[in-house]
Amino acid sequence: MTDFPVDLSEFDDVPFPSFSTDPETASAPNGWQPIVAVVGRPNVGKSTLVNRIIGRRQAVVEDVPGVTRDRVPYDAHWNGRRFTVVDTGGWEPDAKDRAAAIAAQAEIAVQTADVVVFVVDAMVGATDMDEKAVRMLRRSAKPVILVGNKADNQNLELEVNSLWSLGLGEPFPISALHGRGSGDLLDAILSAMPPAPAIIEGVRRGPRRVALVGRPNVGKSSLLNRLAHEERAVVDSVAGTTVDPVDSLVEMDGEIFQFIDTAGLRKRVNQASGTEYYASLRTAGAVEGAEVGVVLLDAGEVISEQDQRVLTSVVEAGRALVIAFNKWDLVDEDRRFYLDKEIDRELKRIPWAVRVNISAKTGRAVDKLAPAIRKALASWEQRIQTGALNQWLTALTQATPHPVRGGRAPRVLFATQAGVAPPRFVLFTTGPFDAGYQRFVERKLREEFGFEGSPVEIAVRPRKKLGPGGRGKAHG
Repeated sequence: MTDFPVDLSEFDDVPFPSFSTDPETASAPNGWQPIVAVVGRPNVGKSTLVNRIIGRRQAVVEDVPGVTRDRVPYDAHWNGRRFTVVDTGGWEPDAKDRAAAIAAQAEIAVQTADVVVFVVDAMVGATDMDEKAVRMLRRSAKPVILVGNKADNQNLELEVNSLWSLGLGEPFPISALHGRGSGDLLDAILSAMPPAPAIIEGVRRGPRRVALVGRPNVGKSSLLNRLAHEERAVVDSVAGTTVDPVDSLVEMDGEIFQFIDTAGLRKRVNQASGTEYYASLRTAGAVEGAEVGVVLLDAGEVISEQDQRVLTSVVEAGRALVIAFNKWDLVDEDRRFYLDKEIDRELKRIPWAVRVNISAKTGRAVDKLAPAIRKALASWEQRIQTGALNQWLTALTQATPHPVRGGRAPRVLFATQAGVAPPRFVLFTTGPFDAGYQRFVERKLREEFGFEGSPVEIAVRPRKKLGPGGRGKAHG
């Protein structure tokens, strides 16, 4: 290996290794965005309307009541105006257990909104439950736009006029499924919004994006609520309560983080169906859109194949990784002994992940999450100077050269760091490297430079093989 730049024209015919692209680092547009809450009783088409407003199938929709359970925000825009639309679970006045928690989330969405869109089923008309919801909305003193959904034809549009009886003003007949009347509704929403304040000039990075992922019932929503010091997400002992990713801004250790609570992953996406299928897609999208994945494992249970799949999804997405062993308050000495053995056996391919032991229920050690996330992100964005990298690699390959293959051992001519988030390195060599030696280089790279909490990508770019007459061909 040389200490000066080599002529890389020798490698021109060799395809450059493909790496995953860096995630977007820009935050949402600077300045304040008004909030529009979509509320109504179960199964009136709220999530379908949200998808119509945001222009894509993002909110999980299924023809059964109770699919949406948390208040879920999405970015939307209409006629040049940006705003946040919040999907909510079905509101019921005398709900019990989980339904009561879902209704409470809808009421919080109303209290924090600038405009409320109240959805009624036009095919059914106003019910006693709708009238009780109107009383709740009046107490909020928020601007309310009344919508008669499922008005899929002209006759049903006429039926919407009966909704005047609710006393919320003119009802808007729409079909969220087919788009009828949605433009007029969006114009009305914009008219009801408060005026936008002056936009602050200058761009700065938004909060770091953290995806909370794990199999069902490991305590993701409980952890989010503990960090937020309020009920941001519905919690239930029944697995699979969270369906849509739930975004929340959370302050930890003096810094704001954007946490995304995701649905528990039970199966591979291609094996799931119905709500579970779309929830899996949303979770995968949340991981792709995050900068760091906090994977929750149940410390009291054996590390399962589901846990392994969740960890793999974060690593393959190229995101920083923190493993949080939750429910630590329930772990006794015997379990700790066996857990150490499981970690050595089941997590040996990712020994670099940052690990913390917490209890979302009691709050034990949750203050360790912020430093762990910062450490993983610092590694994820770490860059090594080219000179230092090549000096270290020269010493390493001289002390432990590549095994001889075909009568000679391939050598490293030059190395460079091609990018960050995650760190990506390219080794320009005289020939292909064995996979085992490539793993050896990565292990030594971590020992020297750290990268705790971040995947590292290393690509080998062999020099083209010269043929007769000096013409080269791609090798490897």
